[in-house]
Amino acid sequence: MTTPQRTGPADGPWQTDGPGWAAGSDPGAWAGPAGGAGAASGPGPFGGPRPARTAAPPGTPDAADGPDPGTGPPGGAAEPDPEWWARAALTRVLEPGDEIGGRWLREHGAPGLIRLLTGPPGAAAGLTGVGEQRIAGYRRRAALADPRRDLAAAARGGVRFICPGTPQWPTQLDDLGDARPIGLWLRGGPDLRTWALRSVALVGARACTPYGAHMAQTLAAGLAERGWVVVSGAAYGVDGAAHRGALASGGATAAVLACGVDVAYPRGHAELLGRIAAQGLVLGELPPGSHPTPSRFVQRNRVIAALTRATVVVEAAHRSGSLVTARRAQRLGRYTMGVPGPATSGLSGGVHELLRGEAVLVTDAAEVVELVGGMGELAPERRGPVLARDLLHRDTARVLEALPAGRPAHPEEVALAAGTGTDEVIGRLYELHSLGFVERQGEGWQLTTPSREGGTQTGGTRRGGG
Repeated sequence: MTTPQRTGPADGPWQTDGPGWAAGSDPGAWAGPAGGAGAASGPGPFGGPRPARTAAPPGTPDAADGPDPGTGPPGGAAEPDPEWWARAALTRVLEPGDEIGGRWLREHGAPGLIRLLTGPPGAAAGLTGVGEQRIAGYRRRAALADPRRDLAAAARGGVRFICPGTPQWPTQLDDLGDARPIGLWLRGGPDLRTWALRSVALVGARACTPYGAHMAQTLAAGLAERGWVVVSGAAYGVDGAAHRGALASGGATAAVLACGVDVAYPRGHAELLGRIAAQGLVLGELPPGSHPTPSRFVQRNRVIAALTRATVVVEAAHRSGSLVTARRAQRLGRYTMGVPGPATSGLSGGVHELLRGEAVLVTDAAEVVELVGGMGELAPERRGPVLARDLLHRDTARVLEALPAGRPAHPEEVALAAGTGTDEVIGRLYELHSLGFVERQGEGWQLTTPSREGGTQTGGTRRGGG
């Protein structure tokens, strides 16, 4: 890839006296940590050795110079976008969900924030809201950040980087305010912005019951068959069942990770993550090689909540992280739903607490779509089976109910029990006879006897439910 030369003034947006950003150079001409170049240490993005890198003057074609054109700056422009490069670097500097860093990003812009963090010590005086030690930590991270290395590693692994302002950025993430992701690293081919417009999050307990796994897989398959993208966190339990349900139905699914998208976590889901990347999307806020931490899992949940139209919790105890996702979705104005479980199950206690609040009870994909879908996407009406006697006229049904069980009765006796005239009872009895409800025995009438096959007609139905 040929790195274009920036021809602007020497004090352009990328000039800095700090290490890392080469003074007055193009953002693609990354000097590396401490300004030097050489063999990068540590494993490559997918477990193999990381290739050695040597310094090359700007403009020299070199596979290690920067990201592949297919994953390069948005729009395919020859001139790299300073905002895009700076945000890729800042994913190494700011933790996900860092609202103070998000405020600095909003106030100074990404290139400006990089200049402040990599410039002379006094340059960071304009960054307020934290103490000197924390500022020093940000500066150490910024000095070591190497977006060219990260983007090159990402390109080798089929990973691309998007950020606010790029065509694939899902604007609903902007609802997070200063906690909005700096950018997202994506593994997989689909357009995230398009997918997110019709997406539902399915989350729940890691140590779920067989009931929870079954419900998650069934819901995911039903949503995928209806053209909805199933979003989850690729964890064990409900998350994994949701992804598998969508994949099994040939549908769309996306996994939001709390680590680099090239890191298989949990390790037991390495194959599942590969299938998701091949058929859908794996995405996260952290650059290649980043490891998960408890706080990063919590912050990952805010992305799931903001990215999707609704969050469905299948099984969750009272302290489950899935409830964090659901409550964040509620604060963002998204739909929140819960799948009920046994009242005696501790793994459904958190879901039941949600349902006592503003969450909506759902039991299948049709009910989820009815809430988040377009006009007319209604779930079928739920009711028990319609029995033949339910269709009888009320006067006919009253005569049927007046017949005693187990013996014939004369019309006069039936008329007395039904509170009507004998002539009307006789007419109703003949109507019931034609429909198979009663049979005549000499001068009397009785309920139809059970069939020889062991089933019953009206008589058994009446005695069982009358």
